[in-house]
Amino acid sequence: MFLPSIIVPGYFASAIDYQPLEQELNRQGIPTVTVPLKKSDWFPTLGGRSIVPIIKRLDRTVIEVLERYSVSEVNLIAHSAGGWISRIYMGDKPYDIHGDVTEEEAKWEAHSRINTLITLGTPHRSLERWTKRNLNFVEDTYPGSFHDDVRYVCIAGKAVYGKKQLGSWLAYQSYQLTCGDGNSWGDGITPIACAHLEGATNITLEGVWHSPKSPNIWYGSIEPLKSWIDYLVRSPIPYSP
Repeated sequence: MFLPSIIVPGYFASAIDYQPLEQELNRQGIPTVTVPLKKSDWFPTLGGRSIVPIIKRLDRTVIEVLERYSVSEVNLIAHSAGGWISRIYMGDKPYDIHGDVTEEEAKWEAHSRINTLITLGTPHRSLERWTKRNLNFVEDTYPGSFHDDVRYVCIAGKAVYGKKQLGSWLAYQSYQLTCGDGNSWGDGITPIACAHLEGATNITLEGVWHSPKSPNIWYGSIEPLKSWIDYLVRSPIPYSP
């Protein structure tokens, strides 16, 4: 039986970008919603600022879905930055490094509500200066597949080898900023080396690109979906508010 699933958008992405994936999962019998984000919701987070506004929207969505389906757990399908944002959300240590919330407001302790976290092209580590502070918090506080009660599935795409040449220059720059080595394989944005986590079920998909707006297949396209959809299966546990 399928638990309900929640899609967590990537950085500066809107919920509408994930509508085809949401519709396909629902068509296959998996109750799925997307955190209702618009691009404007990301404005307060620009420049490496606190991601708390996004986590609050995620938390409201999780609570609504738990109550709607009378279950105690959901799955998270987190694209790109949505993966490390979800790791903060699951944790029990205060995410107050930006001084925008109190210690109590900065703890969500949501790991007991999450059955499986599937990350799609998430940069779990980064050297990029705008994201480094947030990602250092995640890696220092919740290294690897940190929570024993959560199944971590990390999907990487192998579509572009970064080179300083036409056609792969953007990938080279992105990989260089993320892992320090532009001459790497990845999905065009996230290098494979940063998309996997120690202790997780780590999968690399050939020919899969980063973005749902890509003209090529991405993680949520029909064929790649077959590689990770089975991780969404588990009998739900009754919800106890």
